[in-house]
Amino acid sequence: MNLKEILHRIPILELHGNENPEVSEIVSDSRKAVENSLYVAVKGTVSDGHSFINSAIDKGSTVIVCEDLPKNLDEKTTYLKVKNSSKTLGQMASNFYGNPSEKLNLIGITGTNGKTSVTTLLFDIFKHLGFKTALISTVEYRIDDEVFPSTHTTPDVLTLNKILSKAVETRCEYVFMEVSSHGIHQDRIEGLHFKIAGFTNITHDHLDYHKTFDEYLKVKKRFFDELNPDATAITNIDDKNGLVMLQNTKALKKTYALKTMADFHGKILEVDFNGMLLNFNGREFWTTLTGKFNAYNLLLAFAVAVESGFHEDDILQAISKLQRVKGRFETLKSDGGIFFIVDYAHTPDALEKVLDSINEIRTKNERLITVFGCGGDRDHAKRPEMGKIATRKSTLTIITSDNPRTENPNEIIKEIEAGIEPQNFSKYTSIPDRKEAIKMAIKFAEPKDIILIAGKGHENYQEINGERIHFDDKELVMELSKLMSK
Repeated sequence: MNLKEILHRIPILELHGNENPEVSEIVSDSRKAVENSLYVAVKGTVSDGHSFINSAIDKGSTVIVCEDLPKNLDEKTTYLKVKNSSKTLGQMASNFYGNPSEKLNLIGITGTNGKTSVTTLLFDIFKHLGFKTALISTVEYRIDDEVFPSTHTTPDVLTLNKILSKAVETRCEYVFMEVSSHGIHQDRIEGLHFKIAGFTNITHDHLDYHKTFDEYLKVKKRFFDELNPDATAITNIDDKNGLVMLQNTKALKKTYALKTMADFHGKILEVDFNGMLLNFNGREFWTTLTGKFNAYNLLLAFAVAVESGFHEDDILQAISKLQRVKGRFETLKSDGGIFFIVDYAHTPDALEKVLDSINEIRTKNERLITVFGCGGDRDHAKRPEMGKIATRKSTLTIITSDNPRTENPNEIIKEIEAGIEPQNFSKYTSIPDRKEAIKMAIKFAEPKDIILIAGKGHENYQEINGERIHFDDKELVMELSKLMSK
């Protein structure tokens, strides 16, 4: 593509060199530069791309986009000075790939918890409705029936546009995408055209990155602030910050809730471990998903589908056929009668919601044993809070490792233990080895007891000192419960 096409609608402060060279590829990593590529120098959180301009030129880049021009300009190279390289990268990527988001119904879901569940539910609902769809989530990327491994909750903007371009080629009509706070803050969604944006909730998370809750809130809100007037914004008004998301948006505003009146109102009529009887906007239906948090997830998915123009009865019929999302309140029962729940809950709010859902369903004649840990090199502030919640709402808690990364698992456990209230000291133990912790939970359990294994959900690895080791909670439960029932 020639440079002028790539620069469509993009303001340029200065241009030096050939005004319209051919560009073979756009890169923001100098190591990926190839012959006739365009290199965008982005000031990142770890390193500054301006330091690698010469390296990109050496590898074949003939166009450089930057905020600060080098002192010595190469006469064979075109230099473009812009106000913000990161935002420009997104706009260029969209132009380079033919603005694929404008040819699709792109739907973004943001919030602390529920993003993966809602996007996956929507993917499945729209498949049931007969459409070719694509999914960009924490668990995987899917284009119709083709599955790709996921690298980030929200991929970089070049990868995103590649995926969206392929979705257009495959004749997908709808794309459902998780929009993370990191992705918003790092301009990974810049240049994308969203038809619908949905908000799940916002609670304590990622404060290792955003530093304060207020900053985290503002980043999430930015997604809605930047929507076009032809978009629709749907928010959860049962969340105390739900309406904040709509304050400055130009998009059409819609609301959903279980507790208060809203455009989309839901009620839980019956609930057990096999599913729920729900009422959405006066229509009753049964779903195999269970728990209040899933009622919220389904209600948002329902709202998105209605706002996409589908009849409520058709949507609810599709919802009633849905299976549970991998690693989200997945249930198993051992031969010995022990009930297992594997869930991704890794924030205080998510853990509390899962425990509350279990406690609402169980008869209290059975015990609730919770196994969980916290990830290393991440938000320290949530650790004691999760310790307090788990021990307060469980019969027994076993604190263990999650993904310790480069931290000492024992130090992580100490920080979790710091939040446990004195009256709950007798209700927990700690076992750093996650396999041994799960094994101990099974040994403690009696028939009909419930074991919640939280924190990893769909993940099939543990990250320890830079190494990923195969570890799957669900797989391990199936293996151990069979061994122990023999």
